[in-house]
Amino acid sequence: QVQLVESGGGLVQAGGSLRLSCAASGDIFRLNAMGWYRQAPGKQRELVAAITDGGRTNYADSVKGRFNISRDNAKITVYLVYLQMSSLKPEDTAEYYCNAVVYGSYYWGQGTQVTVSS
Repeated sequence: QVQLVESGGGLVQAGGSLRLSCAASGDIFRLNAMGWYRQAPGKQRELVAAITDGGRTNYADSVKGRFNISRDNAKITVYLVYLQMSSLKPEDTAEYYCNAVVYGSYYWGQGTQVTVSS
């Protein structure tokens, strides 16, 4: 089992920046990857960015060059993943969810709202 706690969402003007944080605890020694997904009203949940245990990253085309995913796995009991979002656009408005993959099992955080005003 992995527990995920997100923080850092909020309201920002277009062109601004936000940093989301996700703290993973529990069975973190078996993590394969972590990532961020988002879901806007009336739309499907979509992958925003992911990072593997080996450090490989993957981004949705819509956020490439604007978002950056990073991790801090120096602590023994907590695995931290960040999503630095810059040049935010109104279309980035969504509920953002932290995700962890452990041997094919998916775990989700409770979500954090990001609202970008025009």
